[in-house]
Amino acid sequence: MNLTPAKRVSVQVRTVANHHRSSPNSRTTSTTNRREFHDYFVTHLPSSSLHPDPRGPLNAFHKLPRSASVPHTGETSHSPASLQPLVDRETTVVRIPLRSAKHHFGTATSRGTRPSNEDTYQAGVIDIPAFAKRPPASLTIKRSGGRSPSAPRESRGAETASGDPQVFYFSIFDGHGGTECSTFLKNTLHEYIQDTTAAFELCSSLVKNGDGHHAHDPDPSSGTLPLAQGGNYKRIAELEKILVRDWRSLVGGYFRRFMPTHFSHIKKNPRGEINSAGDGEGVTMEEIMEYAFLRADLEFVSAQAARQDDELEKTGQPLYQDNILHGRSPSQTLSMSGVSRFKGGSTASIALISTPTPMPFWHPQTPSSLLVSHVGDTRILLCSTETGDSIPLTSDHHPSSPVETSRLRRYATTFVTDSFGEERMSGLANTRSFGDVQSKRIGVSAEPELRRVEMAPAEYSFLVLMSDGISGTLPDQEVVDIIKEAKTPDEGARDVVNFATEVTKEGDNATCLVVRLGGWERRLEGGLGSMGTKESRDWRRQEATDPRRSRR
Repeated sequence: MNLTPAKRVSVQVRTVANHHRSSPNSRTTSTTNRREFHDYFVTHLPSSSLHPDPRGPLNAFHKLPRSASVPHTGETSHSPASLQPLVDRETTVVRIPLRSAKHHFGTATSRGTRPSNEDTYQAGVIDIPAFAKRPPASLTIKRSGGRSPSAPRESRGAETASGDPQVFYFSIFDGHGGTECSTFLKNTLHEYIQDTTAAFELCSSLVKNGDGHHAHDPDPSSGTLPLAQGGNYKRIAELEKILVRDWRSLVGGYFRRFMPTHFSHIKKNPRGEINSAGDGEGVTMEEIMEYAFLRADLEFVSAQAARQDDELEKTGQPLYQDNILHGRSPSQTLSMSGVSRFKGGSTASIALISTPTPMPFWHPQTPSSLLVSHVGDTRILLCSTETGDSIPLTSDHHPSSPVETSRLRRYATTFVTDSFGEERMSGLANTRSFGDVQSKRIGVSAEPELRRVEMAPAEYSFLVLMSDGISGTLPDQEVVDIIKEAKTPDEGARDVVNFATEVTKEGDNATCLVVRLGGWERRLEGGLGSMGTKESRDWRRQEATDPRRSRR
């Protein structure tokens, strides 16, 4: 999505990239203020692997004349100190693009039989504080430069400017009705997350907060709970209050009684008014992700509502029929290219990975925290190293879901069943999505489904993100087993897309992202390895290549 500088309009909540404490009302959509996405990770590599070590041996013993040479006897005539630079060599910080790191990350996409590919994805590092649990003392790497014997410098990632380890960001977006919404999310959703952490003044989970206390660890007896971190609670309450009121005034309908699940700093009184809920016990990354998703969706929807509807203009219908929202304020619109309204939308599945030490999350000795934020029917899976089973981290937001049905039944009066036996609402297969401006009033929102997973060292082999062109064709376990047989994550992503494209009957867009985790080298050890679904996969492939299939 390209922004039009000639029609820039101030946006109410996004903060200026270089001024974390500035007013959120001051940010504009100027392309000059946008930060480039870091689609690479930073790590340490031996200097000698990049260029010859300039600090060679002091004595040029390898250039001695033949008359001075002696047979090798296991002893050396030169000082061991002269060879020390070759043994304890320095390391250099380097940037490695994720798309080139095929042993760590892989992606593949296919248009299928559709006219265009509406899937998009993003992978890299974002500039936010760490949200991982504090490491045990045995895993702590001293900031003074010391290191534990089990963590060689070659296995360390570089710390960010704030001193925290890098936070990795993986995302997949499945657009419908066009690519405008999915491209908008690919280019900007990570910015909304970064800007929200800056506006909330989020403190790192690894260092002391402003009050001198660490982040509040969840109670182990109660399972995996959000980790509360420090922040500017008054500012958080103010921003959350404004956002809820904006949805209420702009859209109405479903959002008149809407209160986000993870907004802990505001509450509604019996009269429906929104008030602050006190300082609370901190702010969580779940709260930040929900705010970022809702803010991005609000700005996209308000921008589309401000455009003209070409269909109304062609049919000569009255202008009042263009009022698809409860209200509209020009100050709440985001300038975008084009003049006609985009009526489509997009799903979104985000995976954030934070580590407690600079050791990268794919190292078999490091724990890490995974946070999943999901809207729609794209899907995220984990593969268990011990059992080899697929572990779904998301659920499909369809009208057939009991949770979604109870959420929307009071507003959505147009639940219908199509010819394939699938329930739809106002013609939409997804009850949660970005965009879909004409269905917002009946509750098609971007409220994310959030899940946190504390990953022990080598507990999981890999992470998979995929669009419904794959998940609608292949069972989760088949996807996982295909990747187990691949040599690299890149090869695994390509094999999944190729197999799904080969056996599908619908020809939908198919995109797959595979992320290596600590148990990658042991991915074939758990359970039956890849043999559990091999017979069914062979049968599907044979049926797909059967020449009689086209006659059915």
